Amino acid sequence: MPVPDVARTLSSPTGMSLPARVLVADDQADVLEAVRLLLRRSGLEGDFVTSPTAVLDRLRDQPYELLLLDLNYTRDTTSGGEGLELLQRIRQIDPVLPVVVMTGWGTIDTAVEAMRRGARSFVQKPWDNTALLDLLRREIDDARAVRQRDARAQREEEDARMIQRSLLPQSLPAITPFSLGAHWRPASGYGGDWYDVSALGSEVVGVAIADVAGKGLPAALLMSNLQAAVRAFWHPEAPPQQLCESVNRLLCRHMVNGRFVTFCAVRLDCRTRALTWANAGHNPPLVVRTSGAVVRLQPGGTVMGVFEDAAYREESIPLEPGDRIVLYTDGITEALSATGEEFGEEGLLAAINAHAGAGAAALTEKIFSDVLAFAGGTLGDDATLIAVAVE
Repeated sequence: MPVPDVARTLSSPTGMSLPARVLVADDQADVLEAVRLLLRRSGLEGDFVTSPTAVLDRLRDQPYELLLLDLNYTRDTTSGGEGLELLQRIRQIDPVLPVVVMTGWGTIDTAVEAMRRGARSFVQKPWDNTALLDLLRREIDDARAVRQRDARAQREEEDARMIQRSLLPQSLPAITPFSLGAHWRPASGYGGDWYDVSALGSEVVGVAIADVAGKGLPAALLMSNLQAAVRAFWHPEAPPQQLCESVNRLLCRHMVNGRFVTFCAVRLDCRTRALTWANAGHNPPLVVRTSGAVVRLQPGGTVMGVFEDAAYREESIPLEPGDRIVLYTDGITEALSATGEEFGEEGLLAAINAHAGAGAAALTEKIFSDVLAFAGGTLGDDATLIAVAVE
């Protein structure tokens, strides 16, 4: 097989000429030597191994930009079975590594099966040097472009996650007789759950929780609009009912069709120990008394962002020392076990009662730990939890 006289280097997507590292696997010494010369004369760096085990060891040890893989080894030198089995294990180590398979006993069926198991291209021995080099360069360039896009998307997602976290309270107010704790966990890098806890003057604490329909970046963008609206309208003199109606009107003017927001606003009066709320279609927060009685802060109006003239009902209840108030999104109660069972409101109440002696911050963390244990460590939806303890 002749080797081209003109050496070429691989051009990266940024225009820089960078040598690409290629792993070559074949159990024939003459084939390895021919590929070694081809790569060296063409500006590509090659590492060479002779067995499937060595392939896996090298891929675990260091990164490569392409794998040129023979399908046949000592166990079966004609069927390609060893190479096909190896492809699946390679994909577990590096899902995006371009793999070009080669064999002297190839058939169309073998090529199709290799592609199905993750190979990018198929080369028949003996090959044409120019065609092989063009193929390798094309696959490496494509893979580099994919990795660059993935890295850029990852950076953008991390930036979005940091921005979204900055929209949430960085600290919680401590105003006697209330203590508070909160935990927020998006299902992906960012999500549609939101909460706010703020002091509305010296004697009032405002607590709000919301869930924007959907997940990912669209929900996160709507969440940022919601946060701005709540901050604009909520002040010491604004009761929860008025807040809900004002925020709803604003959201309706900017909401995308098919989207909506569930929302609940709670006003805690430090002087009278009164809790006043308005609930716009959100999961009813739970007030658990020291006696074990449970009060559900039921919705008094529809979800936000759909009907501009929607009205919301406001209600109040007295609080007593020892009461625990828990606000949550449906990512908590809809968490699934390995058998498909939901955590549910019953599970949430059981967790609150199991940790009734804990302070607000500890109660939040303990409940969240219970939910994660129930779901095997993985939640399918954004999940937010806020706890208020009445001292």
